Formats: sequence, C-alpha cells, structure tokens
Amino acid sequence: MAMASSFAAGSGCPPPIPGAQWSAADTPVRPLLLWVRTGTAHVRLDDGPELRLRTGEGAWIPADGRATRAITTEPGTVAFPLCPHAGVGARGWSELTRFEVPSGWQDWLIQLFNLQVTPFSDRGYSPEAIEELLRRPGSHPPAPAVAGREASPEGFVPPAMPRARGARAVAEELMRDPGLDLTVERWASRVLCSARTLRRDFLADTGLTFERWRLLCRLGAAVEFLAAGYDVDQVAALVGFASRNGLTRAFKGQFGLTPHEFGRGLFARPGAGGLTQRAAAARQTDDLIRMVRETGTPAAPETLPAASTPSHTNDIHVLSWMYRGSGYLDIADRRYERERGVATWIPADMEHVTGLRENSVSLPLGNASTADLHLTAPLQVRFSPAWDDYLMFCSISARSGLRPDDHDPRHILGLFAEQVAVQRALSVPMPTDPRARAVAMEWLRRIGEPGGTHDADVRAEIHRAFRDETGMTLGRWRYAARMRIARDLLAGGAPPSAVARRIGYAHLPTFSAAFSRFHGLSPREYQEREVADIR
Repeated sequence: MAMASSFAAGSGCPPPIPGAQWSAADTPVRPLLLWVRTGTAHVRLDDGPELRLRTGEGAWIPADGRATRAITTEPGTVAFPLCPHAGVGARGWSELTRFEVPSGWQDWLIQLFNLQVTPFSDRGYSPEAIEELLRRPGSHPPAPAVAGREASPEGFVPPAMPRARGARAVAEELMRDPGLDLTVERWASRVLCSARTLRRDFLADTGLTFERWRLLCRLGAAVEFLAAGYDVDQVAALVGFASRNGLTRAFKGQFGLTPHEFGRGLFARPGAGGLTQRAAAARQTDDLIRMVRETGTPAAPETLPAASTPSHTNDIHVLSWMYRGSGYLDIADRRYERERGVATWIPADMEHVTGLRENSVSLPLGNASTADLHLTAPLQVRFSPAWDDYLMFCSISARSGLRPDDHDPRHILGLFAEQVAVQRALSVPMPTDPRARAVAMEWLRRIGEPGGTHDADVRAEIHRAFRDETGMTLGRWRYAARMRIARDLLAGGAPPSAVARRIGYAHLPTFSAAFSRFHGLSPREYQEREVADIR
C-alpha cells in the first residue's frame, strides 16, 4: 500500500467524550499527578473529602496500598494522569493535594505524558527551566539479555524484549517503570494469560526466566538513574529494590563494583553522556513534585525541546498523532513528514525512527495487530483542531488506567478507517451548490446508520444540482461514494462483512453484488488482488 496523502477530516464532529474512571487493576498503587485539561474530575481516598478538579487544576494523589482510590471524570473531560516511577512518591506528599497548573505549562505536561508512555528521548531537557513549574501559592490539601557479568555498567546490554503479546506488554511496562513489584501471577492476570504461559514466553523469547529478565531490567535502569545524579537510596526505590543493600549486592554481582563506586566514577568524568528517556522522565516528574510544594511565580519554558526515538521495530502497528508542531518518520532511506493534526499508522516489523522538532508535541492514539490491519507502508489522515480533545482522550485511554468502563482498544482502528474512507469518497464529484453539498456531507457523516435520508425527503432543486454539477443522480452519487469507501476499507484489511455493515448494507450478498457491478471484482477478489500487489 502506498503512502496515503493527508486527508482532511473536514467539518465532521468527533464523537462525544465519555466519562472515565481509574482502573483498579493498576496495582500496586502508585502516586499520580492528575491534571485536568478540560472538564471536571473527582478524586477521593477512602472516605476522606473529595477533590473536585476543574479545568486547569491538578492533584497530587499519594501512593498508599491500604487506601481505596477513586478517580472519575465527567463526560467531556480530558484529564492527564502522570505516573511517577515507583520510588518518586517517597519524596512527595502523604496527603491528597490540589494545585494549579499555569496555562503556559499545558503543552509541556502533554509532552511529559508522551515521554512517559513512548520510546521518545528528550535530549534537550533543561532542569533549570523546569524548576519554575508550578511555583505557585495556594497548593493545599482538601478539608536484550546478558546472563553473565558485564565488564562495566556503561557497556551493559539491556535484556531482549519478548515477542509474545502478553509478555511484551509486561516487559514494556517494566521498562517504563522497573520499580513495579507485582508477582508473576498478578502480571499474568493483567495481560489475560496464565503465569505458566508468561514464564514460558519470557524464557522462549529472551533465554531468561522472568525473574532474571526483571533483575537485568532493573539494573539497566539503575545505571541510567545513577548517571542522572540520583543517590543510591533513591535509585534503589526507583528500580524496585527493598533496600540499598539489595541493590548494592545485585549491582556488584553483575558489574563487579558497587553503585556508589560507579556513581563516583561518573562524577570524575563530567559530561559523559545525556539523560536517557527513562531517566529524563523520572527527573522531570521528580522535579514536578518538588515544584508543586514550593511557592513563587512560575515562568513557562521558552521552547519545548526536540525529541526522537531510537531506531526500533514494533510487533504491532502504532498510531501516532501530531498535536502541535511537526515531526518526521524515517523508514529505511525514506522520510515521511508529519504535520500538525496528522495521525500516522506506523507499520509493524519495520525498523524506524520517529522524531519531533522543537516546540512539537505528539501522542500515541492506539495500536492494531497485524491480524486487524494489513499495512506495509505508513498511512496518514489529517484531523481538524475540533478533534483535539477527543484524540487526547483516546491517547489517555490507550496508554493509562484512566478509561471508560466499556473501553474497546480497537475502536480507534474503525475511527481512523472511516475518516480515511470518507475523505477518499470526496474524490467522487461533489456538488458546488451549498445546499446540495451539505446534503452530501451529512450523508457521508451518517453512512451506515439505520434510517438514513431517502431520496423522497430531498427537495427537487437539490436533485437537480446533483444531476447538473456531478453528472449523476443523487442515488447514483451515493452508490459511487459507497463503493469508493468500500474499496478503501477492503484495501486496509477490513473483512467484507464488516465493510458491508459500515456502509449501510444489511446483507453481505447484496453488498457483494453491488461491489462487483461497480468494480468488476467481488470484494474478496479485490482484497486478494490488493494483497498480491503490495507483496
């Protein structure tokens, strides 16, 4: 499939944003910084007083495994949960606390969420600039694996990532937050498999037991945090060791020197390297917590630094959206530009680098398996600014525990496919008469819905406009648009039965006959030809 151009999302309205709640499955309980971009959120610990957070407000929610945590958002709300690493909360408040977020810092917080849930590495991070964040008065509580010893920590090779879906999800979560201390059984329940299967997949894909893989993951993170300037006690908490002594024994057993000796050696070699993404995200979140506690007037940073991912592959298709600025996607020797409002499907199993230019922000919207979507090259669609809040909500639901009860991870796939298909349907001649064009756009937006508008409901002058300006009757125009949309959905890998329903056919045979008349091939034959062409 060739790279699609960026199709505008037109004047269509996004779906309504439903209410959401924090999933109880996100255990053990970690501290959270919850920021409300728009709408209203409610936070309560046990039977204590409830915090009602409105637009522009945030809350520090402490970690307490004994407390019942209730976080809900009202319909229409976009609230970003920023999750510190497991040890960061030890230096935060012990109470539920409200704070205010200056408007100048909002895009920075959105980008911080992106840094926490993606492989981006923000190498331009400036601690001096960020130290001004949230210095406001009025914060207050409410009434690839190496089994043997490495020659040095700086030459440490991180453990290989497993490929099995459940094991991969666990590994990615541990890479983001190595301090999480769930048992294998708890991890298995989170990814809907058995503990035996999870252990088997780690061993088969990485050559390591789950426990050994986690240990090496934690030691790799310890190296990063020590290089970022954290002391040994802080690092032990950040990466999941119960004590300084436990970290020291494991670190020396792997590298032949203690964490203190390694950190002292780094101090003797200033400028040895920049912060990794994981260390930068931890430092930023730690600074954020400290700054919430201080007073003063904040000054927003002058710029958001550029960022990029390392060269890597995914075993799933990933959908990434440019909220602000611009970026790029490099695959092999080709660069695909990413502009404001453009969402891009990044194909699975392709080594790539994703980059953001200065003052740019992106967010991941969701994933699709290779079984759900056939994709061998990037595919893009452009969404208008009216979709911003809804797409942010999609990103939060996809990459955090704050989501609706009936959240379907695959809904973004259908939304994206319909946006592309509707925009491609606009290549069918459109009437220029404003009333006729409005009828056409409304029909495209409601395609597939039961009880649509019938020809008898349309005024005679609109029928005339369709004949005069498109060369087709209204009925023939609808047929052509349906077949164009069907063609693109089939090319994207959707099964014919799903395509039939999506464009308003109640029965597959009726759709197949209509498609064959228009394209000269049955839906299945057309789909098979598309697959053969791209191979």
